[in-house]
Parts: sequence; C-alpha cells; structure tokens
Amino acid sequence: MELPAGAVDVAARELLGWRLSANGVTVRLTEVEAYSGLGADPASHAHRGVTNRNAVMFGPAGRLYVYQIYGMHFCANVVCGEEGKAAAVLLRAGEVVDGVETARERRPAARRDAGLAAGPAKLMQVLALNRAANDTSVVDGSGPATLAPPTTGTTAIEAGPRVGVTSAHDVPWRFWIAGDPTVSAYRRHTPKPRRLRT
Repeated sequence: MELPAGAVDVAARELLGWRLSANGVTVRLTEVEAYSGLGADPASHAHRGVTNRNAVMFGPAGRLYVYQIYGMHFCANVVCGEEGKAAAVLLRAGEVVDGVETARERRPAARRDAGLAAGPAKLMQVLALNRAANDTSVVDGSGPATLAPPTTGTTAIEAGPRVGVTSAHDVPWRFWIAGDPTVSAYRRHTPKPRRLRT
C-alpha cells in the first residue's frame, strides 16, 4: 500500500485486519505503530536521514524493514511512503488465523493462542522471519512474506501512545482493533534514572 509519507498514520490504520503470511502461518494484523522519517518524528529510525540500516524505509512501498532489538529479537515494518520519503508501519501484534499448530511449535511458551503473536517479536517468531526478510517485498510474491487485504471489514479502531521508544512516545500513533484479545499489553516508557557521578 502506498500513501504519501505524511499520511503514515492513515496507512497504519488501514493495515489493521490485513493478513500477513510466511512459512506456513498467517496472522491477521490487530496492532500497528506508525513512524515518519520526515524530520518531525524523533522516534523513527529515519529521523536523521538515510543510513545503511534504514535505507529500505525510504522506499519503494510494500517492502519489509526488519531490525533486531536487544541483540536477539526481530521486528518488522511495512514501508508505505512514496519513494525517497521515509515512512513505515511497525507490525506489533496479530491473531494467528492459519497454521496455528506450527505457530504453537514456534512459540511453545505461549500459554494461550491469543498470546502467540501478541507483540512484535512474537509475531516474527510465529512467522519464522528474521533479518533475511529485510528489504523484501510483501506485495509481489518474491519475498518470504505476503500481505493480503482483509476478508471482512475492520471493527472499531483505537489509538494511543507508542511503546518502547524513548522519544515522542506520547504520539498517539499506535493503533489497534478495539477489544481484540491478541493486542499486546501496553507498557508506558519509563526512563532509567541517571547515576550521579561522585
């Protein structure tokens, strides 16, 4: 999906309900977060311009931007702006709608099916996606993952502050399907106290 980079919040809302399939599992997206690289969103990886790491965020649309957190977990964003202007939507959570047994094998610690993909790293685990999926298409069938539009209309959508970012965390660009049990738990960012030098 391509919308102007300045409408990344609109793109995020529109991705709710879409189905992401990879490696024998399909997830219906229930929670996402928008990030703009136009210079006004310090939480975006593209805030300070193009780097080797974030270059995929600058287009074309319909590609995955995959990065690693804490040295062990992967997160995926769908690039959605026009080429040359960075905009991406973090895929935060979803409902496993196909390949549930495979998803359970990949996430044996999940106590219930609603928690299988209730978080960006968990979603990547059930889909068996990692850094190799970075800069691959989700629209033309050439990549390991594919996005398909919703089969039914999306119900009420709620918005709130983003999760796990140190800057602009109160920007209400996290969107989720209201009342859906697969949405991840919200934890407000709390800065670590600085140690005083003696």
